[in-house]
Amino acid sequence: MQKTWKRNLLLIWKGWGYSIVIAVIIATSFKSAIADWNVVPTGSMKPTIVEGDRIFINKLAYDLKIPYTTWHIAQWRNPQRGDIVVFYSPKDHKRLVKRVIGLPGDTIAMYNDHLKINGRFLSYGAVDHQQQAVSTEDALQRICFKENLTGKPHPVMISPYRPALRSFGPTRVPEGKYFMMGDNRDNSADSRFFGFVDRDQVVGRALGIVISLDINHYYNPRWERFFTALQ
Repeated sequence: MQKTWKRNLLLIWKGWGYSIVIAVIIATSFKSAIADWNVVPTGSMKPTIVEGDRIFINKLAYDLKIPYTTWHIAQWRNPQRGDIVVFYSPKDHKRLVKRVIGLPGDTIAMYNDHLKINGRFLSYGAVDHQQQAVSTEDALQRICFKENLTGKPHPVMISPYRPALRSFGPTRVPEGKYFMMGDNRDNSADSRFFGFVDRDQVVGRALGIVISLDINHYYNPRWERFFTALQ
């Protein structure tokens, strides 16, 4: 009986076991080196990305890596200022989503939530209704405005009643490293706290929101956020 069971198991493995293993390897390799999506559990990138968004990550945006590693096979470009990127935190190696603020060689400073890059303050302006925070609580306790990093303004959020690190620097970004910040400026653990991010730790660029579920309201779909581009 035991021999029959082992024989049948061997026949099953030979029949389609190899195919399953190969399919799993191909699928996980694709996710590791080419494209993936990331569930956002926190509000550090609000109002651009909110809790419950599933974002699409292009892992070929900057380079090609060996699957399951951060070793580069080829590299064709580097992250640009204003890109939203996924990277491994230098503090605990957790995967994070932030915006690239400082490039190698840049001098970065912030004074009362106003960024200064290479001796020049960024320009700021009002946001339209669609770029406001997504909840009544956010609207009452936080302020949104547009920040112009690259000529394409993006919304950022501050929390004037929350204790936060609103000023720092100036500090120079070393070669091969990047300064990352969340758009939710007063509620984001970013390069102000864990330091610069090595180029090798950048996983890829976040391009858009695939789907969005409201985690505070029974995971109801936020249809208006489905398949929207990030900027």
